[in-house]
Amino acid sequence: MVRLDENEISFPDPEVYDGHDGLIAYGGDLSIERIWFAYQLGIFPWYNPGEEILWWCPDPRFILVPDEIKVSKSMRKILNRDVFTFSENKNFREVIKNCQQTERKGQSGTWLSDELMNSFIKLHEYGLARSIEVWQDGELVGGFYGLQIGNVFCGESMFAKVSNASKAGFIHFVESNKDQIELIDCQSHTEHLESLGAKMIPKKEFLKILHENNERR
Repeated sequence: MVRLDENEISFPDPEVYDGHDGLIAYGGDLSIERIWFAYQLGIFPWYNPGEEILWWCPDPRFILVPDEIKVSKSMRKILNRDVFTFSENKNFREVIKNCQQTERKGQSGTWLSDELMNSFIKLHEYGLARSIEVWQDGELVGGFYGLQIGNVFCGESMFAKVSNASKAGFIHFVESNKDQIELIDCQSHTEHLESLGAKMIPKKEFLKILHENNERR
């Protein structure tokens, strides 16, 4: 595993470097320049607040192809009944704050540190990060955020205050962006996203798609 220099923005090549369980490097900083560069390489930060910054590129990679999204009959009914309304980039700060504060099964705390959260807010201000908001009766009840790199959307985290809110928002986002998004990077496996059609693919295949995407930008 490689230790990063805070004064130099660089990473090991994830195509040739295989860290333990996908762990590529540690250290460095959370500047928006480093984060943006990392995501273009298929690398993302994931660590416990107060500990060393860890950088990952797991193999296999959990992704979703928009045309392959699965929508259950019950979810389709919810979407058709307009139980929720949706917006984009209307309240990025509240979305990421809720993602940080939401309690999750099997987790005692959050992986989203204040420093990392502030970096993503800056990336949003530069037009590089997107948020999707889910509303019910004028209240923000769900949403998610991520980075947009050309035709690849790198999903980061989601939250829901009422049942089906985040799932409905994700389906709406995918179906509304099928012509603009080739692949959604879900990073690591969750049953929630697997039920919507996300699947594992080899890291090399993911990096090939990402590399071709970067060349077209």
